[in-house]
Amino acid sequence: MNMRSVDAGQYEHIPVLCDEAICQLNIRNGGRYVDGTFGKGGYASRILEEASCQLFAIDRDPMAFAEAMNLSKRYGERFIPLQGCFGEMDSLLAEQGTAKVDAIVLDLGVSSLQLDDPSRGFSFRFDGPLDMRMGQDGPTAGDIVNSMAESDLADLIYTLGEERYSRRVSKAIVEARVNQPISSTNALAKIIREVVPYKKFGQGIDPATKTFQALRIYVNDELGELDRGLKAAERLLNTGGRLVIVAFHSLEDRRVKNFLNERQGKTTGRSRYLPPGKDDNKRPSFSVITKRPVRPSAAELKQNPRARSARLRVAERTSAAPWSELN
Repeated sequence: MNMRSVDAGQYEHIPVLCDEAICQLNIRNGGRYVDGTFGKGGYASRILEEASCQLFAIDRDPMAFAEAMNLSKRYGERFIPLQGCFGEMDSLLAEQGTAKVDAIVLDLGVSSLQLDDPSRGFSFRFDGPLDMRMGQDGPTAGDIVNSMAESDLADLIYTLGEERYSRRVSKAIVEARVNQPISSTNALAKIIREVVPYKKFGQGIDPATKTFQALRIYVNDELGELDRGLKAAERLLNTGGRLVIVAFHSLEDRRVKNFLNERQGKTTGRSRYLPPGKDDNKRPSFSVITKRPVRPSAAELKQNPRARSARLRVAERTSAAPWSELN
């Protein structure tokens, strides 16, 4: 999420933790890099300006791909935009004749390009169709809220939105859709606000925030995409290559942390008295650089309040074989 407030309804694109990410990527002349979440190109431009290198920029969003095509006019053959999911980055690069890269950066979550367009339905700041798809395929958020069973909807909102009032929200949604389909962001936000307690304006997040997050994550399979992307990065990175990830909520960050802990040989919750597990003899494929996640500075938070939840983690690829290729 890369934005700074400009006026009541607009945000300027600012890559979160950009200086820290660029520093950790170890960019050098002749290197090959991947920006797996291109968005509006904030990281990509910085990478290409840092050295005479080659960058593959991936995004599933057709609008982001159009932005990337504009950037390619400036950097020529050094910049290769690719439309697709970062979970398939190794396959996408294989089609370009590239099997290995020197660093990968992933800026997770939703971009300003998506949030600030009412027609995309990501934000309740504007009224728009209840869509939320980063690509153009699959069911919309509207399809989900108008068809999913009440208990399943409650589980989705609780699990992916970490909303304690999930059952209250799902009940209200099901009752409302009996009269007419819920088709707009304003309509859904109004239903949620009527049943979720909230503090006065300016003293807490909007009551609709967690449910909107849950629907967006579900519609785009964001956690599944992250899992696939982590394994793809393990296959793509050269020995010594860096993986830099910026996450914006605990569900993402926990997944990244657990993956890196596992891949560097750390196991949690396992008794030393148990027989060896099937992964005990696997060599660590990553070495974690950031023992604790890097958080935005006070200066960055003042400039961009939406950076407050960002966490940056960095790991370095070892020479071990990818775990996904081992039995």
